[in-house]
Amino acid sequence: MELILWRHAEAEDGGPDDARSLTEKGEKQADKMATFLRANLPHDTRILVSPTKRTKQTAQALTKHFTADPNVGPGASPEAILKAADWADGEGSVLIVGHQPALGEAAALLMTGHPDYWSIKKGAVWWFSRRTHEGDYQTSLRLVIAPDHL
Repeated sequence: MELILWRHAEAEDGGPDDARSLTEKGEKQADKMATFLRANLPHDTRILVSPTKRTKQTAQALTKHFTADPNVGPGASPEAILKAADWADGEGSVLIVGHQPALGEAAALLMTGHPDYWSIKKGAVWWFSRRTHEGDYQTSLRLVIAPDHL
């Protein structure tokens, strides 16, 4: 299974929180990362997006075909994110567009077995793979990239 965590791009300050739009810089970040993802994502990737405006705008830079899922929204737990992706039993690939601190905590949980505060930069992607080898699951971090490195 492939799990790609994509933090939403830079958004305006203020509120209400769920209605915040991407800034001009955020739109550029989303476009850069979308171009990269378009060239590298498996064609059958399932895309789950937080129901906030900024995450939807980030995802729309890539495609209009995604599912808004409150289980990956603000305040989500790392466990809820992994459950939404069906990490334990799923196959294929899932892209989640979400928020800090939950995405960083999910990354820490995948790598160490414990949620911890790991920072994922705005607009950045962390790409994980899971495979079974000799009866055991192995998780590997395949890629970490921020839009300013593209």
